Amino acid sequence: MPDSDARQVSIVEVSPRDGLQNEAGLVSTQDKLELINRAITAGVRRIEVVSFVHPKIVPQMADAEMVCAGLPERDDVEYIGLVLNSRGLDRAVQSGVIDEVGCVAVASDAFGLRNQRQTREQSIEVCNRLIRRARENGLSAQVTLSVAFGCPFEGEVERNTVIDAAQRLAESGPREIALADTIGVASPIQVEETFAAVRAALGPDVPLRAHFHNTRNLGFANAYGAIRAGVTTIDASIGGIGGCPFAPRATGNIATEDLQFMLERMGVQSGLNLDQVINAAGWLGSVLNRPVPGFLSRAGTFPE
Repeated sequence: MPDSDARQVSIVEVSPRDGLQNEAGLVSTQDKLELINRAITAGVRRIEVVSFVHPKIVPQMADAEMVCAGLPERDDVEYIGLVLNSRGLDRAVQSGVIDEVGCVAVASDAFGLRNQRQTREQSIEVCNRLIRRARENGLSAQVTLSVAFGCPFEGEVERNTVIDAAQRLAESGPREIALADTIGVASPIQVEETFAAVRAALGPDVPLRAHFHNTRNLGFANAYGAIRAGVTTIDASIGGIGGCPFAPRATGNIATEDLQFMLERMGVQSGLNLDQVINAAGWLGSVLNRPVPGFLSRAGTFPE
């Protein structure tokens, strides 16, 4: 690896929320808590556990408060809850256990109107308000810019649009800004160049995070592209489950176990126990009654 590449990458586990939200069959609260506990046992220290959205929109998240009530008390783990509006933020605050809220802005009007009933401009304004309010309530807050590398309805997203959105989101002082390839159309070079351009525009004081879907089998190559650009925090989902209900044919997130295997082979540390993540992926497949998309739970690790 070039000297400029990271030697340590933090993985944000998103399977309990982004992973499960697209599952047609409802997963029990107990199984969600078991998934969270297995992730923690494997070394995850930052985990997206729920989204505070209306249950009619995302039925899988209807038990958000019940999940929060069952979370293990851990001083060394940060729990993240997704919020899209003031009501969601109020619920996150009232839970008493959420450490950080995740907000979502959009890079295209067409996707935003279908996903959140907001234009790009409106989503940025809402996120900035939520980030400021979260901090006033003692919570950390970060924001993800969806469809930053391509929109299912508008096609290509101009890099300058992404840079402008990131600059405006930075005004509210989020913990970090994530660029998301929501529909899995990015290429590694595009990822590296876009993250580098956003970093140049924002300066060194705003951390960046990467969020990839493996819809077109480029998610892990794109993760490497992000690392090449200096990104040291990447979202992943145990088993590679996930998808966006509002993005046609958008399949799962990059699998945590597959990402961990790639990082280990590159000499990059993340703090996760690969065997335990693989075991969690296998268990999750039994809960969902189907094989999970990730490869490591089937192929195993490199023979010693």
